[in-house]
Amino acid sequence: QVELLESGGGLVQPGDSLRLSCVASGLSTHSYAIAWFRQAPAKEREFVASIPWRTDGMESYGNSVQGRATISRDLDKRTMILEMNNLKTEDTAVYLCAAVDSFSDYLAMDYNHWGQGTQVTVSS
Repeated sequence: QVELLESGGGLVQPGDSLRLSCVASGLSTHSYAIAWFRQAPAKEREFVASIPWRTDGMESYGNSVQGRATISRDLDKRTMILEMNNLKTEDTAVYLCAAVDSFSDYLAMDYNHWGQGTQVTVSS
């Protein structure tokens, strides 16, 4: 059974930085990629960033975080990290870790496994 456990959320001020972690267990060794999405109240779920498990240099970012976010992963620790800087109030959301099993699902943004999420609130 796949489990994705997020941590690192909390209350931060505009302009601050944050670091979110996602520990993945139970994923197949053939799982293709892992990603962050976010969902704010009354808004649709939004893609934040993704990274393939076993291929470097293919990180992808959503337009709203491009240039402010960095995604990375540690295969040995089965952990994915999202670092964001210059946080804005509009970054307030529940941040969700997700994993996808196949390349075709990855292209379709059809993620198969989801964590429960961690709340990030950006407020002064």
